[in-house]
Amino acid sequence: MTAFFTEGQSDPTVQPVPASVVKQVDAADTTLSNPKRAVISLGSNLGNRLETLQGAIDALEDTPGVRIKAVSPVYETEPWGVEPGSQPSYFNAVVVLKTTLPPSSLLERAHAIEEAFHRVRDERWGPRTIDVDIVAYADVVSEDPVLTLPHPRAHERAFVLAPWHDVEPTAQLPGRGPVAQLLTLLTREGVAPRADLELRLPE
Repeated sequence: MTAFFTEGQSDPTVQPVPASVVKQVDAADTTLSNPKRAVISLGSNLGNRLETLQGAIDALEDTPGVRIKAVSPVYETEPWGVEPGSQPSYFNAVVVLKTTLPPSSLLERAHAIEEAFHRVRDERWGPRTIDVDIVAYADVVSEDPVLTLPHPRAHERAFVLAPWHDVEPTAQLPGRGPVAQLLTLLTREGVAPRADLELRLPE
């Protein structure tokens, strides 16, 4: 786990996680049997965005069979797929976790968290209190229409890849290749790290 936080970060403002927290998280991980690694993308552009992201992170950690291993820095990004200025900007972050839940159950939990924070699905690309997306689950590549893995547009989204790269510089997006390489193909215009904001890794 420690390597996620101490080597090769693209954002120099990222601070190492205290060794005591690393030890606690790694100890908690022993309660999971044969866990799989998953990457979750979080986004919010309504209400108290930072508080909502932290609430979603805490809710994920409170899920039986889930242990959060890394929480990325916060990025502020322009809304995707809409006219500039038509919506508030997003706060985005990525969470790396280990889980014994199958992808379908992890998706159910993601939807439950969205509902708890009153996510409304009136329109595609519409504003939302919280968006909880499964970016990748182990090395699974699936065309299942209920849950396509990895996320079908993750490779096109700097607001997903940049925070992911910050906490896991050697990450691979299944079927697409190294996150670092994918990032070089994208513009980071409208995707800015917020060094003044911080999300907590649950203890």
